[in-house]
Amino acid sequence: MTASQPTAPHDLETLICDYNKVIGEDPSPPQWTGVAELAGWQAHETHAFQQEFWQRRGAYDEGLISTVTFWSGLLRNGRTAPAGSTLLAALARADIDMWTTTDPTVLGLLSDAHAAGLRLVLLSNAPKPLANVLDDAEWCATLFSKTVYSARIGVNKPDKRAFEAALEAAGRPQPSKTLFVDDRLDNVEAAEQLGLQALHYTGDPAALARRLPRPPAVTHPATALTTST
Repeated sequence: MTASQPTAPHDLETLICDYNKVIGEDPSPPQWTGVAELAGWQAHETHAFQQEFWQRRGAYDEGLISTVTFWSGLLRNGRTAPAGSTLLAALARADIDMWTTTDPTVLGLLSDAHAAGLRLVLLSNAPKPLANVLDDAEWCATLFSKTVYSARIGVNKPDKRAFEAALEAAGRPQPSKTLFVDDRLDNVEAAEQLGLQALHYTGDPAALARRLPRPPAVTHPATALTTST
């Protein structure tokens, strides 16, 4: 399906926005290594740990497996992390810390769009512990009228049910007047199939700014004195 022409920013009614790699920044290499070592992997095995992490993450994000089950399959060298253990708590905390650094430039653009009257809804593939933390963040509570997380609805993007849940949470706006923003092309294409406007975000805030409304400019009283002759 070929996407329709972008809706003018001032005609948009709703923004449905992904979290990671749009608002949230990717974990740093030291963070990945730290979590891998906590799980019993050697520092030089970090890449292999990441591969295993992502193989298991879909089911965790979708709410199909618990935090205990997710981490139990990632532990090495005899480590165990049963429910209530100190190690499980440390792993869960490190996981959350990896995903909660935000991009201030993007948040500034979203704040301007919110001030211009745009309704903002967050749609993220995220497990319940991370979802709870994001909901408690000041930026989320201030800017987003609703949040929709995969673990709470039992389905990940790009399944169309995830987008339908977000549209429902937004009050069923017109898809043609709704902009979806995500870093993954498959998610963007799925949104376009449902008639939404979409932006494949590749890390350029200027591209995002061009698609969002801005509040009216504030006119300040003139401070210069008029000199008569």
